[in-house]
Amino acid sequence: MPTDNLMKVDIYINYAGHCEEAFRFYEQHLGGKITMMTAHEQLTSNFPTDWKNPILHARIEIGGITLMGADIPNAEPMRSAYLTIRVDTPEKAEQTFNLLSIDGQVFMQMEQTFFATRFGMLRDKFGTSWMILNETGKH
Repeated sequence: MPTDNLMKVDIYINYAGHCEEAFRFYEQHLGGKITMMTAHEQLTSNFPTDWKNPILHARIEIGGITLMGADIPNAEPMRSAYLTIRVDTPEKAEQTFNLLSIDGQVFMQMEQTFFATRFGMLRDKFGTSWMILNETGKH
């Protein structure tokens, strides 16, 4: 593939009214940088009346990837797809897992596996599914 036509794959997540809160949390706790956040200028009848400032489009850079998102009525938590965070120490894996699991749902407790010193799976309080990984021999 010619280098002048590089393809980049980004991740887009729909949130049920808490895109801004999720992105601000990821910016503060995961070292991300929000590069764009645009609110809907006008609410339509499609949006729940308790949504104070729904997001039309947001973008955050985290660990070399671009995560984008928006608030969408009836959005559901992620299913069968995970964002994976690879960290360089078992301690950082534990810290990240503990932070993201607050008020979330743990699918697999952080533990040692045949392929990782530390590995765990969860869905955070915003509905985003994560795998946290410190690979074997990388500590």
